[in-house]
Amino acid sequence: MTRIKNSAIGKTPFQKLLGHNQMVMEAWSNLGNILEQDGYLSSGLKEQVRRTLAQQNGCEYCKAKGKPDPKSFDEKALVAVGFAEVFLKQQGHISDSTFEILRECFSDKEISELTAFITFTTAQQYFGAIMGLEG
Repeated sequence: MTRIKNSAIGKTPFQKLLGHNQMVMEAWSNLGNILEQDGYLSSGLKEQVRRTLAQQNGCEYCKAKGKPDPKSFDEKALVAVGFAEVFLKQQGHISDSTFEILRECFSDKEISELTAFITFTTAQQYFGAIMGLEG
């Protein structure tokens, strides 16, 4: 059970919690939709990263969408998921040596998109965890 009542605004349980401020919910949802789409990185790669983050960030709603599927990983997905795991363990304190590994596999545009996706997704998952959102 969530810690606050759902608003009347929003389509998903997550949006209904954010919907108490419609402008925030709409802007948040728009950014989430942009980041989840194919961009410099595929939506499939980002979904595996999202699933990886969900296992540690405490949002039961996010966990319920599934665990990462290592069988589907190509080299880029493996490095991206590994980076997400380092991010979780180091709480955002990323070493230069970790970035060197990223640079071997990703362009600056891809690194920027991956990092934006990881940090935004973590914020979403923290919000869900704080609010008691369940799957």
